[in-house]
Amino acid sequence: MPPVPLNYRQVADDLATRIKRGEYKVGEAIPSYRELAELYSVSVSTASRAVALLRDRGVVIGAPGRGVFVAERR
Repeated sequence: MPPVPLNYRQVADDLATRIKRGEYKVGEAIPSYRELAELYSVSVSTASRAVALLRDRGVVIGAPGRGVFVAERR
C-alpha cells in the first residue's frame, strides 16, 4: 500500500520546521512550487497552498517575479 500523501498543512509545517532549524535562512529563497512538489511528492497546487499558509503566518514573503523568501523572525 503506498504511503498517504501529505496535505498542504503538513508540507507547510515541515517547511516551517526546516526554516526554524536554519536549513533556509532569513532572506534566502525557498524552493519553487515545482521543486517543493517533487520534494514532498505532492501536486504543485498543494505546494502552492502550503506556501500561501506560510505567507499568512508571516514565515515567508513573496517577491513577484523573483520568488518566495524566508521572512525576518518576529
